[in-house]
Amino acid sequence: MIEAGTLGGTCVNVGCIPSKIMIRAAHVAHTQSSSPFRGIASRPAQVDRATLVAQQQQRVEELRFAKYQSIIDANPDINLVHGFARFKDAHTLIVARLDGREVPMKADRVLIATGASPAIPPVPGLKESPYWTSTDALVAEELPHHLIIIGSSIVAVELGQAFLRLGSKVTMIARSKVLFREDPAIGDALEAALKGEGMKILTHTQTVSVAHRDGTFQVETSAGVVSGDRLLVATGRRPNTAGLNLEAIGVKLDGRGAIQVDDHLRTGVPDVYAVGDCTDQPQFVYVAAAAGTRAAINMTGGDAALDLATMPAVVFTDPQVATVGLTEAEARLKGIETDSRTLTLDNVPRALANFDTRGFIKLVAEAGTARLLGAQAVAAQAGELIQTAALAIRNGMTVDDLAGQLFPYLTMVEGLKLCAQTFKKDVKQLSCCAG
Repeated sequence: MIEAGTLGGTCVNVGCIPSKIMIRAAHVAHTQSSSPFRGIASRPAQVDRATLVAQQQQRVEELRFAKYQSIIDANPDINLVHGFARFKDAHTLIVARLDGREVPMKADRVLIATGASPAIPPVPGLKESPYWTSTDALVAEELPHHLIIIGSSIVAVELGQAFLRLGSKVTMIARSKVLFREDPAIGDALEAALKGEGMKILTHTQTVSVAHRDGTFQVETSAGVVSGDRLLVATGRRPNTAGLNLEAIGVKLDGRGAIQVDDHLRTGVPDVYAVGDCTDQPQFVYVAAAAGTRAAINMTGGDAALDLATMPAVVFTDPQVATVGLTEAEARLKGIETDSRTLTLDNVPRALANFDTRGFIKLVAEAGTARLLGAQAVAAQAGELIQTAALAIRNGMTVDDLAGQLFPYLTMVEGLKLCAQTFKKDVKQLSCCAG
């Protein structure tokens, strides 16, 4: 195992773990300052950002040791080499060690799992300024007075809402719309929720240039100049493939520099496999982990494919965004006629009991057969309900099958049943938990 950076990669160090800790802390602060219950007084949260970061990073270090270092230490057949590798040929690597030496290493098979890094757009003045990436933002010990964010996808909305709830003013500059790759209704619902909490969002706005003077960023946009004390660039992630000499051995890359792989994680070059964010697969840690397991099986003589047809995805805003399967538009591209229903959360008893009815649940079915094709949700705990939809799709269930299942009351996942019932019933006319 050849590692050029910190053991553990993105997820435990600068991705999933620290970001979800920060998001949870921000949720606690928001709940304290914005109680939906009249009998509980709201008051501004007293936030000590430095202490939050210290607690967060302590947990990161604990998990890095427990899930990575201790596993390597307990397996004498795993040899960890610190350095940067490049291919000489498909079975030979040249490893640039940290002490400056270059060491050749022979291999029967090679797995590339180099991940991705924040992509920085070519905006005039940006690279000369002290902008933040998500890595910087997660460990910043002082809260910005006014945080400007370039970008409107997952990292932008998650961290933007977190900083907003911890006490910063936040302005988001979106070249298109919020979460523009998703079903348009998702972006509209999340944009409304973020604006409702006080975030300023400039949609369909181009970033023209960036200047930084005396601790202030001046971001010139097509909608005017935005000024703030911190700037977060969250415009996607770039595969870490530069410098590996992949072109020389025939590994094909897409336009972003991502390694092209098949469902067995093969690159097209015999004995060279690739997994994770450096490939053209979806950039989720559980996809990378599943791909790694299957690649290991295939590299040792097995036959394992990675099926992403029912891959659930979650955006950890509040309300959360969760999706699985096909949207209506994706189904049409495949030549599938659809029948869809959308259920607003004021029809879900759990949401009513929580006094939080922001969002919706949408089910996409095949016209005629009623076979469930996809589900999209913008809701509190949407990430907890989406796996039920994934299993339903995986097992070929129809919306009638889903509507006839027993769902516990009061739960958010019951919203899936209620949405399924709307294909044939008016749920507004049903009593609570009516089957």
